[in-house]
Amino acid sequence: MSGSRRAHWQRVYDEKEPTEVSWYQSVPAISLQLIRATAIDYDDAILDAGGGASTLVDHLQYDGYTDISVLDIAGNALEHSRDRLGAASRNVYWIESDVLAFDPGRRYALWHDRAVFHFLTDLSDREKYLDVVRASLRPGGHFVVATFGPQGPVQCSGLDIQRHSIEQLKELLGANFALRGHEFEEHETPMGSSQQFLYSWWHKQ
Repeated sequence: MSGSRRAHWQRVYDEKEPTEVSWYQSVPAISLQLIRATAIDYDDAILDAGGGASTLVDHLQYDGYTDISVLDIAGNALEHSRDRLGAASRNVYWIESDVLAFDPGRRYALWHDRAVFHFLTDLSDREKYLDVVRASLRPGGHFVVATFGPQGPVQCSGLDIQRHSIEQLKELLGANFALRGHEFEEHETPMGSSQQFLYSWWHKQ
């Protein structure tokens, strides 16, 4: 399965520019707002899961964060970001991996995801993903996640997705995480359509 997921996302970034995919944001405003609200230190470790070609890393560097890792299953998505950042890319840890098989080897102060979780349509995969998040976050760490909301699309990039309400996320995250805030966004795609995202910020207990 991991190989087929990798092949799918490699093909997406072979066929489209990052600015052409439906989830593209020039400024990931809500993600940045929630990350800043955590008040982590600028030298604390941040991981952006599924952030291959996302511009979040650019804005985090501009803000002054210095320990940023970007994980993606598609190497060519990561290459887009390395090319975009130029010399500044040398200050980022680039990780090509399926998140479900990710072995962090370190602890992060913050895990951000706007690209992965809603593609996990099997409950067992969602539980495995959250096990990885728990293992990767330090005690008191923060989990900022955006998924398609209850009124979001049922497919993205030709794949079925899993929409979530905040109640469903509370049930999934259980006693390990305390909800600190959430909000909806009507994301306008480069094609002019609208997608409902649910952003939430959780504190690891």
